[in-house]
Amino acid sequence: MVRKFFPHDKNYLLEGAQLRIRDRLLTLLIDQAVTTYQHVHNPLGLNDDFSEKIANYLPRSLDSLYSFYETLAAVYRFKYGDNQLAFLWDGRDHSEKYEEDWQQTFQEWTSRLCREMQFAQAVLDLTVFLPEIHTVHLAANRMNAVMLDRFEVKIHKQKGIMRVA
Repeated sequence: MVRKFFPHDKNYLLEGAQLRIRDRLLTLLIDQAVTTYQHVHNPLGLNDDFSEKIANYLPRSLDSLYSFYETLAAVYRFKYGDNQLAFLWDGRDHSEKYEEDWQQTFQEWTSRLCREMQFAQAVLDLTVFLPEIHTVHLAANRMNAVMLDRFEVKIHKQKGIMRVA
């Protein structure tokens, strides 16, 4: 993640930890979106071609979700990425602690985000239905709009991430 999202975005250990577990977390996000979508739109579990395509989807490439991940990771660093290292008394290094904390927060946040059907549908559009849709940028914009609204931040082109007043 080369881009700096706000002036004091300098917690490189946290950023590195976020980058190391990116694909694993994005795979969990897809699973969450599929589960949520099936629960809302197919609660009886009836199988047709459409529902089977969603249920049987195996991610080949997660590239379409990288921009979202980078933005969500930056929001986390903005809110919780203090550069001061605390003493860890359990023998772990800070990278391990950052990975654990980020994974827990990512799963909590994406679970809440996936409850918003617009977000879950956008995840499916960028993964399951990617070859079929022609408006990839619109799906990515829907995801970011839901996310930024949920966390009460906005991204300014020059100033980076800012709290919404």
